Amino acid sequence: MSVAPSDRRAQALALLERLEPGAPERVAGNLDDFHEAAAEILLGFAFTDVVARDGLPLATREMLTVAMLAAMGTAPGQLEFHMRAALNTGVTREQIVEIVLQVAVYAGIPASMNAITAAKSAFNAR
Repeated sequence: MSVAPSDRRAQALALLERLEPGAPERVAGNLDDFHEAAAEILLGFAFTDVVARDGLPLATREMLTVAMLAAMGTAPGQLEFHMRAALNTGVTREQIVEIVLQVAVYAGIPASMNAITAAKSAFNAR
């Protein structure tokens, strides 16, 4: 069964492009290799249904995402991506440092140390 690209997928990929130029091709390609509907389902939900909502500015959503991924400590690739995305939406390096320090208080030093590694990589990518 072949799934035609949808407006929802296109909207998700457009937002992903705002977060990091070139990311849609990498992310959608990876998901499409897994299953033809994976990008529609996962990116459509995450970026079209939730992240694109008007309730919070995109930079604020990225700061929240960085904090949550850092606290989880189980998604280093996504954490680094969202740190770069945060920088691309106007979040400052200093704000990311403050988020990582706050993670130490509420999620623990190991989670903060992992976030420091991701932050250094994200900073170096710029």
